Amino acid sequence: MAAFSVNDIAIKGISCCVPKNKELNVGLEIVTQEEIQKFIEVTGVEERRIATKEICTSDLCCEAAEKLIKDLNWQKDEIEILVFVSQTADYILPISAAILQDRLGLSTNCIAFDVPLGCSGYVYGISIIAGMMKATGLKKGLLLAGDTISKIVSNTDKSTLPLFGDAGSATAFEIDENAGDLLFDLGTDGSGYKTIIVPDGGSRNRITADSLETKKIDEGINRSACELVLDGMDVFGFGISQGPKTVNKLLEKFTIDKEQIDYFIFHQANLMMNKMIAKKLKLPVEKVPYSLQHFGNTSSATIPLTIVSELKDKIENKMSNLLMCGFGVGLSWGTVMAQDCKLEVLDLIEL
Repeated sequence: MAAFSVNDIAIKGISCCVPKNKELNVGLEIVTQEEIQKFIEVTGVEERRIATKEICTSDLCCEAAEKLIKDLNWQKDEIEILVFVSQTADYILPISAAILQDRLGLSTNCIAFDVPLGCSGYVYGISIIAGMMKATGLKKGLLLAGDTISKIVSNTDKSTLPLFGDAGSATAFEIDENAGDLLFDLGTDGSGYKTIIVPDGGSRNRITADSLETKKIDEGINRSACELVLDGMDVFGFGISQGPKTVNKLLEKFTIDKEQIDYFIFHQANLMMNKMIAKKLKLPVEKVPYSLQHFGNTSSATIPLTIVSELKDKIENKMSNLLMCGFGVGLSWGTVMAQDCKLEVLDLIEL
């Protein structure tokens, strides 16, 4: 695991956007009421926001970014780097970050690129943008992170459909010599890459007529090879093992007392999993917020979405120590502690 720190880079603000369209898990036709009640009890997911056909991840992130730029009173030509973290980009090519640079009206001198990460993507994104800004002297940057996972989930797969929702986020960064340090621990175990995967559609397995055919995998689980496969048991085992490890590694590496941390914001993968992680770390319940019940698992957007929906009134414009931890697809994980963080938190936006 790679542990390192970046100084002089401040997180200035966070904004999130979700689709207006709500989908309740109670009443889904692909599961019995007994099954869905058990599912809700285990995962914590009661409802999700689902994007319409016309709305992509980039649209949600663009809306969040526009509002954040305005709220911070930033000039668009001052933004020198844009990083878009998503596994549901607009196209195979070109990169969505280039499209977003143009849509947002940013300067053509702005660095822009995509990072196709999921569950750990927000933390990785922070490390990338903060590291580049520190190394190059870039003054202001935007991290756009999110996914519309509903577009790659089968409507006839009860193992994935009730779990995933859609969201986009924007996080603003600025060089600031008075900023608290950003402390990181990152890692990867690619031996588990098949645990969460869309088998066909990339260069390894090109799309064929067979790829698009929906097939029965198990009772209540029907999907095509172009739709998401999730090995729930392996993901659960990975999460409850690696989540506490990466947090403890960071705390030990930088000699951080858990009491110093105001809030622990975990990737919203599964309520039972996250509660087990918090229990292993012996964290107070009031320091571990959850947003699963209203939004489900929104991939790289879960951490900023939890901050916006659950912590806005508690941390906005107050000095806080925030620990954020993501883990999942890859398999990969990442933890970051933002020390002495004082940021703007915008109201949740609907599109």
